[in-house]
Amino acid sequence: MKAEQYVMAYDAEQDRLRAILPDGFGSLRSVLRINAEIRDGAAGYLEYNTAVVSGGVRGWLNIGYWNNVPFERQRKTVTFRTEALEISFTGVGIGGSCPAEQDNGGCFFLGAEPALRAPETVASGKEFCDCTCRWRLAGGANGVSIGKTFPAYPTEVKTVYPTEVKTVYPREDFTVENAAVIPCEQVLGTYRVVFDR
Repeated sequence: MKAEQYVMAYDAEQDRLRAILPDGFGSLRSVLRINAEIRDGAAGYLEYNTAVVSGGVRGWLNIGYWNNVPFERQRKTVTFRTEALEISFTGVGIGGSCPAEQDNGGCFFLGAEPALRAPETVASGKEFCDCTCRWRLAGGANGVSIGKTFPAYPTEVKTVYPTEVKTVYPREDFTVENAAVIPCEQVLGTYRVVFDR
């Protein structure tokens, strides 16, 4: 399968993330991530994740995903739309190597027992993108990239949202709706990568 993958990460208040995480998961960074894919040039797919640790394994926890997502291309811009989300990526023609997270154990998917899917090895280069994102839910977050990539530091070294809890929020269910209303503080980075899966 040919995968054309678009990735966008944004900064969100870590204490709000902690308030929705299910038992057994801890927040690693103040980040929410949207992965969008076009599979074999025809099928759209979206995935919404946050950085976590569980049982000593660092990775991503899937909040929600959508299959058969409509998408459209206009020149260098690709836009994905669901009832809940609209996100657009515009290639800027600047390349780089595909980022590899040294501590990424994979992506957890919740079920009767959480399943951990191993991370993919992607050797293809990436193209940086500009991005706009809007959750189409009441009070949903939105964000626009500003032409720069910012790191999502692990909590051990980040000073903006230190490891200690500053604000205790009431516990809420781990749902797309509850994650999507956490405001986007800043788009951290976006890119496109094409590879064979």
